Amino acid sequence: MAALGWLTPRRRSATARSVLAGEASAEAARKTAQALEADAGPPDGPAEAEPAEPEFPVAGDDLAAAFFDLDNTVMQGAAIFHFGRGLYKREFFHRRELARFAWQQAWFRLAGVEDPEHMQDARDSALSIVKGHKVCELMAIGEEIYDEYMAERIWPGTRALAQAHLDAGQKVWLVTAAPVETATIIARRLGLTGALGTVAESVDGVYTGRLVGEPLHGPAKAEAVRALAAAEGLDLERCAAYSDSHNDIPMLSLVGHPYAINPDTKLRKHARAHDWRLRDYRTGRKAVKVGVPAAAGVGAIAGGAAAAIALHRRRK
Repeated sequence: MAALGWLTPRRRSATARSVLAGEASAEAARKTAQALEADAGPPDGPAEAEPAEPEFPVAGDDLAAAFFDLDNTVMQGAAIFHFGRGLYKREFFHRRELARFAWQQAWFRLAGVEDPEHMQDARDSALSIVKGHKVCELMAIGEEIYDEYMAERIWPGTRALAQAHLDAGQKVWLVTAAPVETATIIARRLGLTGALGTVAESVDGVYTGRLVGEPLHGPAKAEAVRALAAAEGLDLERCAAYSDSHNDIPMLSLVGHPYAINPDTKLRKHARAHDWRLRDYRTGRKAVKVGVPAAAGVGAIAGGAAAAIALHRRRK
């Protein structure tokens, strides 16, 4: 940590949390990947064909891997939004709690800044939803929610890119701020190697209501990829990363083959300036991004559920 000495105490603390979150996510990803490999079955449904690029990915290059952001890169919308819908449907939280969560998310949107006290309050409130629940219980529910809300929202084009890496003999990882349990379910359903995600602390298989480090967002994603690459013996210059968001520029900048997929305005501009490859699988109007600020971390569960209820009311 001595190398962080030039930073202010707040910046030093944020950087340390990013490193901790990244390392915890990498450790969890390797453990779940081993389980997925042992329980491997055919992925759900065929991937649509994507025109092959002449020399990439390189077949047989075991020092290379691919890292895919999830929300609006692999899947339309935010995984945590759909997960929140499923939890609300199963009465994990109620309208009174929902009003508090909705206010916290509205503050993030209106203020446009990430005040540490408000961020911590949002995280603590949302983590209370899963506190005391068993990890295996949430995993089982996650399987159901994937079938209910997520399976039909996978982008075929992005999935074909992931399949190209798998066909070349490379490992493919999801990298997301969504809970690692949710990300692991999606990775398994798509036939991927595993997932890096936000790690919620558990003791004896029961959630404590605390995070390990911080949400896997922005710089923390880059730290997770760096830690996993070191553990797996990968050469990042030979690896690829895919994302739709400028928040993932730190992760994209780590690898030798960065891709902007369905990019937001800032990422599109950055990608063009740095001659990164772009892919856009949206047609007509840009896909609506349903989600909440990543600063809320697991608090997005509640924010997403609030949005789901609002949509439900408008449809009545």
